[in-house]
Amino acid sequence: MIDTDASLAYGIFWAAYAVAFVVLFYMMKALFRLLPLYGLRTLLLAALVVLLLTPVESPEVAGWYIPAWLFAGYELILGDISAAGSAIFNFTVASLVMLLVWILDLVRYRLVRK
Repeated sequence: MIDTDASLAYGIFWAAYAVAFVVLFYMMKALFRLLPLYGLRTLLLAALVVLLLTPVESPEVAGWYIPAWLFAGYELILGDISAAGSAIFNFTVASLVMLLVWILDLVRYRLVRK
């Protein structure tokens, strides 16, 4: 059973992570504005979203999620490739979904520009 202190710490972690992501996203968006191609700017932002916002369920506590980049990196450093497989699978699915969104955004951009 999960105690309330741990649940509170879990919620605080995700709130702080979300705030840090929003700040980083807007900073990177301002930095990428220097790039001349719209497609490249949005592709880099989409990759940033997939990298930082893809979760994976914790093997220790059911129902708790952790950032997939953190879990996969930790497990790969320890040499447990099979444990990192769930995070890599989540990255693959999230990348495919974001690729579809990116392509649809490029189509929308081209239609609006004409």
